Amino acid sequence: MLTINNLSINYKNNEVLDGFNLELNQGDIFALLGDSGSGKSSALRFIAGLDQAENGSVELDGEQLSMDGNHNISPEARGVGMVFQDYALFPHMTVEKNIRFGITDKPKTEQRERVKELLTLMGLEDIGKKYPHQLSGGEQQRVALARALAPSPKLLLLDEPFSSLDKHHRDSLVIQVRDILKQSQVTSILVTHSKDEASALADKVGKIQNKQLHIN
Repeated sequence: MLTINNLSINYKNNEVLDGFNLELNQGDIFALLGDSGSGKSSALRFIAGLDQAENGSVELDGEQLSMDGNHNISPEARGVGMVFQDYALFPHMTVEKNIRFGITDKPKTEQRERVKELLTLMGLEDIGKKYPHQLSGGEQQRVALARALAPSPKLLLLDEPFSSLDKHHRDSLVIQVRDILKQSQVTSILVTHSKDEASALADKVGKIQNKQLHIN
């Protein structure tokens, strides 16, 4: 279970969040809507342990990750995966090596098995040896998702992951990603501007208005 209590964030001396509260069960997919500058991405970055906050706590599966706006556990030790808007794939690495990047501490046999499992799950079996520049936008996004899922995170954060795709590819990929997340049973938070995207992908939808989170 993920529990976020009383999260308050200032950005450039302006308060963007004041008392953000959220509870999610394992496997829940939550979509977070809001205008530009409303604090959506700032909330994700705090949950991931990348930025501080004025106040707020994060608890994940009984472990206190953050308290009073400060982090108890470093980003890499939180069991949190993140998928960015620009995919952030390593251009000099093949698809397989990109996916393997976060699990290089595991035995080689385990790495190979996990990469093979994720390539199959994502429908990418035929492009494991290709490089990012040889892939379509949708393929790159699935590789980024596979890389984030490789270490089996407890929580996955997706920051506007479909925004650079055209509508046809975006609509198709949203359905695929929902199926993948449900199969993986990883708790997920998606930040998006699109109500259609949110309703198609998420079990629960919330919107930041007047510095508060309102859940539909």
